[in-house]
Amino acid sequence: MKEVKLDNTDRSLLNLLQANFPLSREPFADLGLSLGLEEEDVIRRITRLKEARIIRYIGPLFDSRSLGYQSTLVAMRVSEDRLEEAAQIVNEHPGVSHNYGRAGALNLWFTLTVPPGDDLESELQTLANKVGPEQVLDLPAVRHFEIGVFFDMADNDLPVNFHNNPPKTPQGALQAVSTLSSSEKAVISEIQQDITLLSRPFDAMAEHVGMEVNEFLRCCRWLKERGVMRRFGASIRHQNAGFAANAMVCWRVPSSVVEEAGEIMSAFREVSHYYERKANQSWPYNVFTMIHGKTKEGLKRTIEIIAARSGIQEYEALFTIKEFKKERVKFRA
Repeated sequence: MKEVKLDNTDRSLLNLLQANFPLSREPFADLGLSLGLEEEDVIRRITRLKEARIIRYIGPLFDSRSLGYQSTLVAMRVSEDRLEEAAQIVNEHPGVSHNYGRAGALNLWFTLTVPPGDDLESELQTLANKVGPEQVLDLPAVRHFEIGVFFDMADNDLPVNFHNNPPKTPQGALQAVSTLSSSEKAVISEIQQDITLLSRPFDAMAEHVGMEVNEFLRCCRWLKERGVMRRFGASIRHQNAGFAANAMVCWRVPSSVVEEAGEIMSAFREVSHYYERKANQSWPYNVFTMIHGKTKEGLKRTIEIIAARSGIQEYEALFTIKEFKKERVKFRA
């Protein structure tokens, strides 16, 4: 695919699309006001960025637990000659959103999510029986200190002040199940799609569920304020956006300093997630971070600096070898 050259406006637009997409009647016109562009130019640029496979999609990210879903991180050890086959079996499960081949003995890592009423442990066992791994680990989250995936594309001054401090998700316990009204459920079911690049993209969604568009958008904003919707924005293919390297780094952190270490680690812009997970006897690491960089060498240096500043020296850096699947789970509200 031909490489697309990004100008400063493209980069600023990508930052806005990730961090500050407006849930408004005419979002592309509002983005244009922030950038000094006409609405048509904003839509044209987004279209080009999607065609260049830099933007995956623009849409909502929901908190699965608030909707009554259960999820876990799964690690498997599969022989290298069966890795592709095993990954394909895993990908076929509708509850798998992310699936990666990573360097290390445990070489297949994926998230598994199941709807209310389903037994997560049984679902994992059924999937493991199909895959036939040499080893499988179930690593559920205990707490999340999620910062939010944000790839800073611009070196110039941005029209909003998230350049050095992109929005962070509040730290704390996992989200409780939320009580949802029938209209909120309808909005959640409808809005889980890649937004259309039209002047008023929410009008058709609102009409489809029998709501006035302003009511539909108020409901979206309220879901976001409550944390049911974590964010609404663009998902970026980081490999195509100049961030070619990433690794899941697993740390062995004493329970008494998990929060203190989190404050230090999350101060790094390269860190997109910080999760405390249930440690396993054969995998003694209890803190999991996702760290991104433009080069593998730069990423290694970042990990070393994080280890030095946090004082956590026991860790495993699992570099991504291949992305087998990355998409959002379709939730039934």
